[in-house]
Amino acid sequence: MCGIVGVVSNAPVNQLIYDALLLLQHRGQDAAGIATQDGRKFYMHKAKGMVRDVFRTRNMRALPGNVGLGQVRYPTAGNAHSEEEAQPFYVNAPFGLVMSHNGNLTNAAALKAELFSSDHRHINTDSDSEVLLNVLAHELERTTRGLALTPADVFAAVRGVHKRVKGSYAVVALIAGHGLLAFRDPFGIRPLCLGHGDGHVAVASESVALEGVGMAFDRDVLPGEAVFVDLNGQVHAQMCCDATTHFPCIFEYVYLARPDSVMDGISVYQARLNMGETLAKRVVSTVPPDQIHVVIPIPESSRPSAMQLAQLLGLPYREGFVKNRYVGRTFIMPGQGVRKKSVRQKLNVIASEFRGRNVLLVDDSIVRGTTSKEIVQMARDAGAAKVFMASAAPPVRYPNVYGIDMPTPGELVAHGRTVDEIRQIIGCDALIYQDVDAMKKVVHALNPALAGFDASCFDGVYCTGDITQADIERMNGQRPDSAEPQEDTSRLALPNAQES
Repeated sequence: MCGIVGVVSNAPVNQLIYDALLLLQHRGQDAAGIATQDGRKFYMHKAKGMVRDVFRTRNMRALPGNVGLGQVRYPTAGNAHSEEEAQPFYVNAPFGLVMSHNGNLTNAAALKAELFSSDHRHINTDSDSEVLLNVLAHELERTTRGLALTPADVFAAVRGVHKRVKGSYAVVALIAGHGLLAFRDPFGIRPLCLGHGDGHVAVASESVALEGVGMAFDRDVLPGEAVFVDLNGQVHAQMCCDATTHFPCIFEYVYLARPDSVMDGISVYQARLNMGETLAKRVVSTVPPDQIHVVIPIPESSRPSAMQLAQLLGLPYREGFVKNRYVGRTFIMPGQGVRKKSVRQKLNVIASEFRGRNVLLVDDSIVRGTTSKEIVQMARDAGAAKVFMASAAPPVRYPNVYGIDMPTPGELVAHGRTVDEIRQIIGCDALIYQDVDAMKKVVHALNPALAGFDASCFDGVYCTGDITQADIERMNGQRPDSAEPQEDTSRLALPNAQES
C-alpha cells in the first residue's frame, strides 16, 4: 500500500503535490518522493521518512515545473531499508519516464528475467515498481519506434502492459515533454481517482487528496483504463483492456483509506458504519448486551463502526484511549518488534472509563494480534472487570499478495487457529469477529454496480485467479523483513484459488 498523486497545471506544482502527499501520509510512512518536469528536464527529491521530514525549503525550491508526481511509500516487497527503492523511479528512454506505483506485481520475478533476456533492460533494485516502469518503457518504445508520441501510442503501450503484468497496480507516470499518464489494473484492486481545480488536472489514490487541496473530485479511474493529460491540460482517456472486472480491495474500507474518502462510488465512512451494524448482530449472539457497560473504540479507524454498534445496542460510547498522533500506524511498521514496542507509545488509557467496568473494545481488524494483546492488557491494568474484543473485520487468515503487508501466514494470529484459540492469545474474555459474507454484503450495497471485492486475506480467494502456493512462498521471500523467522506455509490451503 502506497499513496500516489500526479498533477498537470498552469502554475508550479511542487507545493500542491507536497500538500496532497500530507493528506496521503496514512498510506505510507517509510519514504516519500516528488518529481517535477520543467521543459524536458526532470527534477527529483526522495528519501526515507515522513513527508514533513523528507522535504525542506531547499528541496522544494529545487523542484520547478508545472507538471509532477509524488508518492508516499510503505514497502511490501524489496528492501525496506534501501533509500534507492524510494519512489519515483526514472529511466531515460524512451523520451524519459518517471513513475510511481501503488500495488504489488505477482509475476515480478518472471518479468524481471524477461526484461533482461528479451527486452535487454537492466533492473537495479529489488522493487517490483522498477520492473513495472521498465515494462512500460519497453512498450512505449515498441509502440512509437522513434516517432513522435501521440495519445493513441500511449494507450497502445498501456494495453501492452496489461497483457504482460499481473497483480495490482495503480500507476502515475511523467513522459518527458508530453504529459502525465495514469492507469489502473484490470481488476481495479488498488484505488485511483481523477479531479480538477483552477488550472489543475490531477490523479490521486484517494479523493481526499484532491479535495483537501481545493480540487474537485470528478470520478474514479476505471479498471483497465488509462488517462493521459497533455501539457496543455487536455484529458484523454481510453479503456486499454478487453476484459475487466471491478474488484476493489475491501481492506481499503476496513482500515487503509481515510474515512473522508470516496472510493469506487463508496463512502469509506458509510462503509464502516455499515460494518458496525452487522458487527452489532454478532456481538448480541456472543455476549448479552446487559453484560457490557461501555463500548470503547481503538483509535482511529474503528470509531464509525464502534459508534454505530453502540447506538444499535443502546450502550454508552466512550473514548478510553488517547492516541499520540506523532507515532506511526503500527499495522504498517516493518518488523514485529517495532510494532509491539510502539503500541504503548501510541496509546494511553483514560483509567476512569475502565475501572470496574465490563468494556467492549472495538477494533477495525486484528491482523497479527500484537496490538490487540497489548491493548487488552492495558484495559486490565486500568481496572477493567472484563474485557471483550470485537473486530469490525473477519479473521485475517490468508496472505495478501496485492500490496498489503501481511503475506506471511505465520504472522497472522488467525491463521490455523479457532476463534477461542485467538481469544486466549489476545487474553480477552470474549472475542467477536465480523462475518465475511455480511461484510461484503453491506459494503456492496453502497455500490451494487461493483462485481465484488478482493477479500483474499479473509476468504483466501484471489480475484486475479493466478495465485498458487509457490507464488506465496516466493513473495514471502521478497518481503522487506523476510529475515525474521517465518512459519512453514507448505500446508496453507487456498480456497477456490486457481492454478496458473
